[in-house]
Amino acid sequence: MNHLRLATNVLLACAVAACACTPASPVAVKHLVHDYPAEDVSGLVNVVVEIPAGTNQKWETDKQSGRLVWDTKDGVPRVVAYLPYPGNYGMIPRTLLPKSLGGDGDPLDVLVLGPAVPRGSVVQARVIGVLRMLDSGEQDDKLIAVAPESALGGVKSLEELQRDFPAAAEIVELWFTHYKGPGEMQSQGYAEADEARRILKTAIAAYQDDAATLD
Repeated sequence: MNHLRLATNVLLACAVAACACTPASPVAVKHLVHDYPAEDVSGLVNVVVEIPAGTNQKWETDKQSGRLVWDTKDGVPRVVAYLPYPGNYGMIPRTLLPKSLGGDGDPLDVLVLGPAVPRGSVVQARVIGVLRMLDSGEQDDKLIAVAPESALGGVKSLEELQRDFPAAAEIVELWFTHYKGPGEMQSQGYAEADEARRILKTAIAAYQDDAATLD
């Protein structure tokens, strides 16, 4: 019996040693801008959540590294000095809207209405419209979407949002108009899902054109 116990202990020790010496397989880290499609075959978009609903820390996706970084101003991490974000705020991968096409040169911004999800999550959402905004005079539109598995999941248009969730659209518009302080943001009102989809298609094509020039 002692010999059997000794042999078992030796085998276990060898197994532990082998595990310790075998290098772990590297885990690939996906590039948040390039490694996810903008949308799936059903028309749902992928959204990289940079700022979860109910939070104020201003994180964004670094286009070079494809990772989330805490945005800074004058070397200080940015925190929005206003009410928390009214939805999950982020960007749509593989999109680009240059200034020549009415954008800001970054991936499309999107606000997903629904329960908060962790920062860095990639979630699917249905685009239902767009809030046309000016940021210090420059176009800065925000696509509005809903989380399919949430209480708002059945909403397919801004008209349905207004009907089923009265004042939700007004809350979002008021928030974006005021969160940067007086006079910084100006709302030009909402446009329906068809216009939002047009902007999305334009941004996907612009991303593809830009990627082709780098190949």
